[in-house]
Amino acid sequence: MALHQVTDDFIAYTKAIGARLELEETTAFLVIAATLLDLKAARLLPAGQVDDEEDLALLEVRDLLFARLLQYRAFKHVAEMFAELEATALRSYPRAVSLEDGFVGLLPEVMLGVDAHRFAEIAAIALTPRPAPTVATEHLHELMVSVPEQAEHLLAMLKARGSGQWASFSELVADCTAPIEIVGRFLALLELYRTRAVAFEQSEPLGALQVSWTGDDAERSDEKERRL
Repeated sequence: MALHQVTDDFIAYTKAIGARLELEETTAFLVIAATLLDLKAARLLPAGQVDDEEDLALLEVRDLLFARLLQYRAFKHVAEMFAELEATALRSYPRAVSLEDGFVGLLPEVMLGVDAHRFAEIAAIALTPRPAPTVATEHLHELMVSVPEQAEHLLAMLKARGSGQWASFSELVADCTAPIEIVGRFLALLELYRTRAVAFEQSEPLGALQVSWTGDDAERSDEKERRL
């Protein structure tokens, strides 16, 4: 397109929008138009090496404006497509007629094989809301372990051996049926050790723990501590 034609188009459009747009919008349009005309004129001149920073900045502005113009062209094309589709849809009407005879017998009638009563029962089952899924916990059994009871049981076992006789921790928990019982007996041993009813011995780190009865009951040891 010739440069003078582009210039005339810009001037005509500026006069047309002058009364409708604000001063800031008109100024922005004039800046873009002037930049495009400058770039259009630069392309008509012989090509040469660009050394001026202002010229390089104009080239960057040109690339940005070209990208915006491509976007504008794409949006304009899509708008024209929508306008065409809208105009075509306004001339369309739904076909409110029955099915033609040639297509009536293509599919056989649906045979359910049940009467109306059975069909109603099936529909009621299908439409009934299903209960929310839940996680069953009935199969979980949490064993309750009493630390004082385990302490009494340990004292009875150690007293049966005698004072000063050692028993390993493995021997003391040999009759346990659940890990929680082992934990309960270990806590009971710590409580008995606190009251000086039992003594511990371990020959090496992480070695077998040996336990013996000191000859004192836990109740008497607690009474001694209270007196002290």
